[in-house]
Amino acid sequence: MRDWLIGLAVATVCLIVSWAVLVLLARCLPPGILRDLAAFVPDCVTAVRRLRRDPRVPRRARVAIVVAGIWVASPIDLIPEFLPVIGPLDDIVVVALALRYAARQVPRQVLLDAWPGEPRLLLRLLGP
Repeated sequence: MRDWLIGLAVATVCLIVSWAVLVLLARCLPPGILRDLAAFVPDCVTAVRRLRRDPRVPRRARVAIVVAGIWVASPIDLIPEFLPVIGPLDDIVVVALALRYAARQVPRQVLLDAWPGEPRLLLRLLGP
């Protein structure tokens, strides 16, 4: 019982610290960046759905994109989702890697057309 209470206390402290970091970042960052980061995962899911159906996307890139979409939708993660700030981090990394891989095989305009969010985020993610 004692181990459970210690574990619960550690989880609670981690949750409070992550919330404090999130509040601190929300105060330090410009207003648009936080909204963009909050919308990043839904934008990735929409882009994966659109690219999966696009005939201009080669099969290998489509497989990578579908695997990334399944990873985001899967309840099994490397980092548990209930951890507020770092929970979705593994989803973001997997989708970012899949989109970078697809960007090498798909014209950039196709990716920009599929991306529902702010284009500058996708361009920064894809690199030069």
